[in-house]
Amino acid sequence: MRLRPDTTTDHLVVFTPSGRRGRFEDGTTVLEAARRLGVDIDSVCGGRGICGRCQIEVSEGEHAKHAIVSEASHLTPISDVEQAYAADRGLLPGRRLGCTARVVGELVIDVPPESQVHRQVVRKEADAHPIEVNPVVRLHYVEVEEPDLASPTSDLGRLRAALEREWELIGLMCDAHVLPVLQKTLRRGNWGVTVAVHDGSTITGVWPGLHETMLGIAFDIGSTTVAGHLCDLTSGDVLASAGEMNPQIRFGEDLMSRVSYVMMNPGSEKELTRTVRGCLAKLTAELANDAGVSRDDILEITLVGNPIMHHLLLGLDPTELGGAPFALAIDEAVRCPAVDLGLPVHPGARAYVLPCIAGHVGADTAGVILSEGPYLGEEVNLIVDVGTNAEIVLGNRDQLLAASSPTGPAFEGAQISCGQRAAPGAIERVRIDPDTLEPRYRVIGSEVWSDDPAFVGTHVTGVCGSGIIEAVAELHLAGILTTDGTIDGALAARSPRIVPDGRTFSYVISDGEPELRITQNDIRQIQLAKAALHAGCMLLLERYGIARVDRIRLAGAFGSHIDPVYALVLGLIPDCDPSGVTSAGNAAGTGARIALLDSTARAEIEEVVRRVEKIETAVEPRFQELFVGAMAIPHDTDPYERLRTVVTLPPRRVADATDGRTRRRTRPDSTQRSLS
Repeated sequence: MRLRPDTTTDHLVVFTPSGRRGRFEDGTTVLEAARRLGVDIDSVCGGRGICGRCQIEVSEGEHAKHAIVSEASHLTPISDVEQAYAADRGLLPGRRLGCTARVVGELVIDVPPESQVHRQVVRKEADAHPIEVNPVVRLHYVEVEEPDLASPTSDLGRLRAALEREWELIGLMCDAHVLPVLQKTLRRGNWGVTVAVHDGSTITGVWPGLHETMLGIAFDIGSTTVAGHLCDLTSGDVLASAGEMNPQIRFGEDLMSRVSYVMMNPGSEKELTRTVRGCLAKLTAELANDAGVSRDDILEITLVGNPIMHHLLLGLDPTELGGAPFALAIDEAVRCPAVDLGLPVHPGARAYVLPCIAGHVGADTAGVILSEGPYLGEEVNLIVDVGTNAEIVLGNRDQLLAASSPTGPAFEGAQISCGQRAAPGAIERVRIDPDTLEPRYRVIGSEVWSDDPAFVGTHVTGVCGSGIIEAVAELHLAGILTTDGTIDGALAARSPRIVPDGRTFSYVISDGEPELRITQNDIRQIQLAKAALHAGCMLLLERYGIARVDRIRLAGAFGSHIDPVYALVLGLIPDCDPSGVTSAGNAAGTGARIALLDSTARAEIEEVVRRVEKIETAVEPRFQELFVGAMAIPHDTDPYERLRTVVTLPPRRVADATDGRTRRRTRPDSTQRSLS
């Protein structure tokens, strides 16, 4: 039986996807009905039909669940305002503007995602939670009453009155920089202006007429690289991304070197602060230029970084972080005007720096935690942000532990004879034939392997971090590298790739120009870095009271490019089924982006970090014991049984200190390893 259409003057309106419903008198706008019910629907212009944010669709047909018939004709006909908007900016078929379309019958109204204030941006990772777009700054269009001799209220007073009347914003403060331009802006806009309001409390900007562009930047300040993502605060879209080497590297490749520089040169922290702020300013200009937008539209900034980068960014002396007890000057979140950090953005833009956790676990780790959300579920997660100073987080909703390990810059190509940052021409993938001991490799910028004729002419410049990991792991799998990390010189008789290098041997990975070798010292640098990381992971596992985890997330720009199997072969992380090791991408940067787009995430992460238990590896005696065992490849005592289900590891061999030859500690495994 067909449901009867509504014939009353009081109509039931149901909104999807929220499911909220209510009865409204004839002639009520859809936007007003939505607001009365608390439905999530956007609007900047205050219902004047000029911003187009409140677009809706009628879900036509019988809706037995609601006992109504919903028809497009149950809205008033398309108005002149809608026709003008459609002619000027376009309106999809079936779409109406909620601020001008009025209810004249019972309706089921669908609010599309782009019309929702708290819209979601779904992250690409399959197991990542979506980001809710709910920025701390909002734009509001208002029409301000003109001045009148009979009413001596100031322009600011009448602007505040309009914001209270049209947007229910009460008791707003106003930034000082707004006052000098306020009167001219009101008159240029013929008393119609768009106002930026930060956190519902402060007027931070004003533009004549309707202004809809609202941008923000999320910065991840690493000790080696600095990255920024320019985002649309309305849609959540990333408009541009850029990064460059941290120019502070000239004061020291690792963090402690920079702290030492400050200690030996009192007052030099100001120089390091100017350097990193200059880098951020340069990236800001680059991002705006790449996206073709005005820097004056950038209204919000979020930043993450390790404690030393955090302190230097804020102009704080980091020397207390150079020794126990590693005292932070501040561990809570920092809010300040973005211009205080020297950023060339809108004068009313605000900067939010995520909180630090402890002396060696900083705002970047807070960003990782916010991005990965281990505090939300029951499964115990091990999250490793691989970088110059690796941060490690272990736990679930019941308990969270965090630590840092001083891995140094070896994973990023520094301190490696042929190492370089990830750039076109850098070797990123390596395979070594266990029979011939010949290598083949692939470089960034090319999908062709070096043994393919099409590779001829490809310029090879060095080996980046992921290439170094794979090279060392492949040397071990091919039997060239012993368990204790020694290049077996006896194999020089089998392959010209293994060449004498002083009292040790090197492996020639590329014999072109330039010649690239993996030296014995390179191996040691990688061993030291990976042992520090592995020991930090095991320290947390022991403290948590578990022997292993089934899920490991590798975060960081470098961590996202590591092949999980090679990370396990090297012993970079504890033994795990390789299928349980996945990339989290640049989780710290993603955390900064979440805090940029969703203001509620800020209070959330501030609460979470207060209950994170910090383990200080530098003062833990057990760390040194774990470090020594982790120097071996993959480990001195752990047989890596779960890895062995996928890869056949070579027999255990160590170098003989007396004659340089290697010897076995276990019988050889006759099976052949297989890695694609």
